[in-house]
Amino acid sequence: MNLVSRLAALLGIAAFARPPAHTPGLGDAEVDRIRAAMGGQLQLLPDTRTRWYMSDLESAIHAANQGQIGPAAQLMDMASSDGVLAGVMSTRTGGLVRLPKRFRGRSDIVEALEQGHEHARSVFDEMFPAAELALLAGDGVKLGVGVAELVKVEGRDHPIMVRLDPQFLLYLWAENRWYFRSIAGLLPITPGDGRWVLHMPGGRVSPWKAGLWRALGRAYIRKDHANMHKDNWEAKLANPARVAVAPPGATEEARRGFFARLMAWGVNTVFSLTPGWDVKLIESNGRGYECFQKTIADQNGEYQIAVAGQTVTTDGGAGFANADIHKSIRADLIKETADGLAHTVNTQGLPAWIVDVFGEAALEGGASVEWDVTPSKDRASEASALVQVSTAISGLAAALAPHGLAVDAVALCVRFGVPTTTAPKPEPIELPAAQASESRREPLRVAA
Repeated sequence: MNLVSRLAALLGIAAFARPPAHTPGLGDAEVDRIRAAMGGQLQLLPDTRTRWYMSDLESAIHAANQGQIGPAAQLMDMASSDGVLAGVMSTRTGGLVRLPKRFRGRSDIVEALEQGHEHARSVFDEMFPAAELALLAGDGVKLGVGVAELVKVEGRDHPIMVRLDPQFLLYLWAENRWYFRSIAGLLPITPGDGRWVLHMPGGRVSPWKAGLWRALGRAYIRKDHANMHKDNWEAKLANPARVAVAPPGATEEARRGFFARLMAWGVNTVFSLTPGWDVKLIESNGRGYECFQKTIADQNGEYQIAVAGQTVTTDGGAGFANADIHKSIRADLIKETADGLAHTVNTQGLPAWIVDVFGEAALEGGASVEWDVTPSKDRASEASALVQVSTAISGLAAALAPHGLAVDAVALCVRFGVPTTTAPKPEPIELPAAQASESRREPLRVAA
């Protein structure tokens, strides 16, 4: 079995089939020549749309079902400018990739991945920068799919993962293959070949349907329009209207002069008026702005529920005194994101590096990484609980002894999660021959 077949079996998807012979790919001479002319750049200039409507969201949904991820990615790019959405997303992705990591596999490979950790960054952190992993994980959460390239670096035996803009992703149903629109044209994506990383936590068939972009996009559009209407309302009604009241007998020239002084009304303006003349301010006492504020608040809640699974991330709540990541994001959601990202790294990022450094045979033992998303425990409460359990066991033993009963300490330890181990038996003490014979004549007495 050749290397491509071994990697295909590791990832388990048909996309490892070789692309058509006429299709250029990463590493081809023509593609490298075009990239070199652009300073090594691969992706096209991003296209940003600053104004979105509900009809645009519907168009993006239809386009995604045709395999065109561009409109959905553009919508999520613009939605990321919303502070609330950016905040909850950074907690779910940026906070996740900075949690402790656990490596498993061959000891020499694990040691190589962790090399340098005690000084600055480990080899793994150099190969998969936290910022790039967070962006890729964010694409997976929002769009259900993300793409990255493993860029080779001269002088190093490991590449660096660079996340690419997902708006250039294209899926062709007729070929069951993903493509990336680049400066060198349409490039087929072969995940796990040592150059491409295709992150699909949304599933292998129509992964965009599992992304949050439809819910987040609808909330962003509604909030954006509510903000614009609120700004328009404030611009029209925040400043009160000024009214000049002239007496019935005032001449036209006098009225015009008075009106001119009213127009020049500035800060600390003072009017001296004779009887019959008056100035007034007409202020709006309507409450129309409240509907805009309600819409904005509703969409903020939509963001929080969709991304974090609850609303305490930004507005707090009972038991939210310690703002750590495990209380910010529902445990099952952060576990889902961590497992999806680890699967992508373990099947598409690490294998090619293992083959390059340790040889093809090293794939059998290999190495894998996972993020430790176990919530940190309250050590003080844990210690207090152990003290209470020990007191209870001692008290029960003393209370039951007169009745000929004993406490099942093992069962109590299991019930309350007390870690136990079998105590070693004391080793017998060897006495010299003279002392041994003496001890046989007279029992050894030990002072209390």
